[in-house]
Order: sequence, then C-alpha cells, then structure tokens
Amino acid sequence: MAISYPVIGQWYSMPDGALFKVVALDPMDHSIEIQYFDGTVEELESGDWTEMWIKRVSAPEDWSGSVDVSREDFGRDDDGIPSTDWSDPLEFIDRAE
Repeated sequence: MAISYPVIGQWYSMPDGALFKVVALDPMDHSIEIQYFDGTVEELESGDWTEMWIKRVSAPEDWSGSVDVSREDFGRDDDGIPSTDWSDPLEFIDRAE
C-alpha cells in the first residue's frame, strides 16, 4: 500500500528496504526532498511518490546514519551526563561558535 501523504521528519522504507526520511516538501513545484540513511539527498516528484510502494517505519535505532556525531556535540561527558551548566542558556551559544 502506497503512502498518500509524506510527513516531514517521518522515516519510510522503499520496497528494496532502503530507509529514508522526508526532509522537505515544496508545494510550489510538487516535489518531496528525502534523505536516505546513508546521507544521500534526493528529490522526488509528488506523482512518483504516489506510485511507489513506500511504507512508514520507525526511525532506525542508530538514527545518525552517515552523520559524524560525537558525545561532545551533545554536550555530554564520557558518563553520558550533561557537561554544561544549563543555568546560563547563552553559554551553549558561546560554545557553539
């Protein structure tokens, strides 16, 4: 059964098992931008979307895919405890620069 309406942020599976997430919808040119689990971005026409046998699925357990993410990016130390004092929200902004 084909999915009739794509949802931004929702994960889907192609018939061949390829996982992807909808990252953008453009109603002006009737296109859907998707990003595969490996990071590849593709644009589909809305007409193609309705003809595909796409299934809605849960996000993969390792949702990061090809994204290079480390513990420091999340502001956590080796124990998984937040390493930032969140009493000053601007401290996070200063660290990001």
